[in-house]
Amino acid sequence: MPANKKLLILPGDGIGPEVMREVRRVIDWMDRRRMVTFDVSDDYAGGASIDAKGTPMTDETMQKARDADAILFGSVGGPKWDTLGFDMRPEIAILRLRKELDLFANLRPAIVLDPLVDASTLKADVIRGLDIMIVRESTGGIYFGEPRGVETLADGQKRGFDTETYATNEIERVGRVAFELARKRQNRVCSVEKANVMASGLFWRQTMTALQQREFPDVELTHMYADNCAMQLVRNPRQFDVIVTGNLFGDILSDLASMLTGSLGMLPSATLGAVQASGKRHALYEPIHGSAPDIAGKGVANPLAQMLSFAMLLRFSFGMDEDALLIEQACSNVLKSGLRTADIMGPGTARVGTSVMGEAVLRELDKLAA
Repeated sequence: MPANKKLLILPGDGIGPEVMREVRRVIDWMDRRRMVTFDVSDDYAGGASIDAKGTPMTDETMQKARDADAILFGSVGGPKWDTLGFDMRPEIAILRLRKELDLFANLRPAIVLDPLVDASTLKADVIRGLDIMIVRESTGGIYFGEPRGVETLADGQKRGFDTETYATNEIERVGRVAFELARKRQNRVCSVEKANVMASGLFWRQTMTALQQREFPDVELTHMYADNCAMQLVRNPRQFDVIVTGNLFGDILSDLASMLTGSLGMLPSATLGAVQASGKRHALYEPIHGSAPDIAGKGVANPLAQMLSFAMLLRFSFGMDEDALLIEQACSNVLKSGLRTADIMGPGTARVGTSVMGEAVLRELDKLAA
């Protein structure tokens, strides 16, 4: 890896700064023990940016994001900013990053580590060994479609409306990401929509089918309605390898899948853009647990999802598979030792806070790198 890759860190709100501090300790460890140095810069995003700069994301921060080789994001939002207008929501920060960097493919793994089998609310024999990758289209669909808004009708009532819309290229490019990932896994893709009641869903199915037949005939493709997929994720989740779906269904199904693993605090994600002619690819990495304002500042948040997001960053953006694996193995070893944050407590385990969990990961990294 070329030295001094540009890494932009946006801790955000709530528990974001707390869990990001533990990642900074890992970055410092890599500098000392792995002789890997990043050009790291920090900035505001979300509510923190509203408080400091008067907007969820400044143009200057957006330019830093464009210039960065990868972005490590914390979380945004909280009740402090709930009374602000729609265009001043802290979440505008992440939506702007996705839209302006064209981060169209959100990758959310749902993996059940052996030490956490008992943390899930599902029976152990249902989720043991689970390893699903959900690929969610993240710059189109109903979250960005036009027209949208609230209007006053002739009779005085009001009506809110959003538009679900997808073009061929939007479906094909996220489909390619899913098929290419499947080739490195079990070679199976399940495409999810509502083709039975939505014209956009039927178009999604037809486009995905044509893409598979034309470019990925070696990959098995199946189709499933979104409501059935939700049921099957709870009933028999190990039937899935890679799931690819649109923005709205992907938002819902990936959160559902995350709870199969026992905690939102354990799951990372990556959101990728297209590979440019220069070889650069905009990419943002974040845990999926959100800002968790109810526990912010208490030192009890689980930092592992943020650390595992950094591991995904090393793998997908910097090609540092060995270092990514070290971090993933260190996190797994800590869990095997019985240390737990509050969200993943189980019988016979020891409860620790954010900083102690981070310290335990560093100790495991020392052992693995010895």
